[in-house]
Amino acid sequence: MTIVQFIFNLMDALSYFIRTALPAYLKSLPIPENSAGYAKLTARDYLQLVPFVTTVLLLIYLTFQALLPEDEDDQIKKIEKEPQVNQSLSKDKDKVVHVYDIKDIQPECDKAQNKSVSYCRCWKSKKFPLCDGTHNQHNKDTGDNVGPLVVTNKKE
Repeated sequence: MTIVQFIFNLMDALSYFIRTALPAYLKSLPIPENSAGYAKLTARDYLQLVPFVTTVLLLIYLTFQALLPEDEDDQIKKIEKEPQVNQSLSKDKDKVVHVYDIKDIQPECDKAQNKSVSYCRCWKSKKFPLCDGTHNQHNKDTGDNVGPLVVTNKKE
């Protein structure tokens, strides 16, 4: 059997279900004409209604779940699952901040062959806070585009 034949057979079965089986099933359900009729239903009648009522309630629940906005707890759980940028540096601190006076950076720039110093912004450098080029592999692996902060000394 080819895929095309399989799809046609599946569509025929679905068509039969929607046009014939489902209407016949719904007509066979013991649904009373008014609310007083529910008191006259037998236990067997109620058992016949269980699959139908369960299916309807499940469809309503799934519809509301899809349409309602996420609550705050779900958003927090999503954030917790996302990986952190800083995986290892100074994790004991609330915020990692490195402050450099321009006078402190000047000797680094003078020592560099090309008169510039690159500072890491991907948090993955083994020479942190200096950049060691680790972001190149990180970018290939993740599709990210992070790069270093480059400080140059353009005095001539």
